[in-house]
Amino acid sequence: MSPPHEGATPQEGTGAAGGEDRAVMSRRSADIAVSIALLGLAALLGWDNWRTGISWASDGPRPGYFPFYLSVILAAASLYGLVKALLEHAAARDAFVTRAQLGRVMQVFVPTLLFCLLTQWLGIYVASFLLVAGFMWRVGRIALWKSLLTSFIFALSMFITFQIVFDVIMPKGPLEALLGY
Repeated sequence: MSPPHEGATPQEGTGAAGGEDRAVMSRRSADIAVSIALLGLAALLGWDNWRTGISWASDGPRPGYFPFYLSVILAAASLYGLVKALLEHAAARDAFVTRAQLGRVMQVFVPTLLFCLLTQWLGIYVASFLLVAGFMWRVGRIALWKSLLTSFIFALSMFITFQIVFDVIMPKGPLEALLGY
């Protein structure tokens, strides 16, 4: 999808489907949300490192010394970004992500999240088979038989490489247990 012409705002909805290019979130909202999240992370890290010790001991720095000051720097940068976003009114009109862009991101994010969850129960090889086959078939629009064959070869080659050749401990599921691994 090409960017809108100069001067057009994403809220105008130039998409053929009536709102594909409509902004889901403004850049200003995204900047504020990320700054607040990073500020919260900095506070959590700062507190945790303060708890473990941020002073200098006779044998050198305590465990939380350097991480604490890194969290202070992160907090300062987050505050700067938050203030800048709150004062910048032009960014309220700029789109951070449009509906069409968010849809494409979700096409990758949702299967990848499911892959991470399924790896816990099915093992990495079966989950990889499902992920690769799903991406090839749904996103790549490749024939189902080609997707299944390629995914099987990929998962089998991963199994042989990691499980048999290098003997690397990988998350296993019921299929591997059935095969005796």
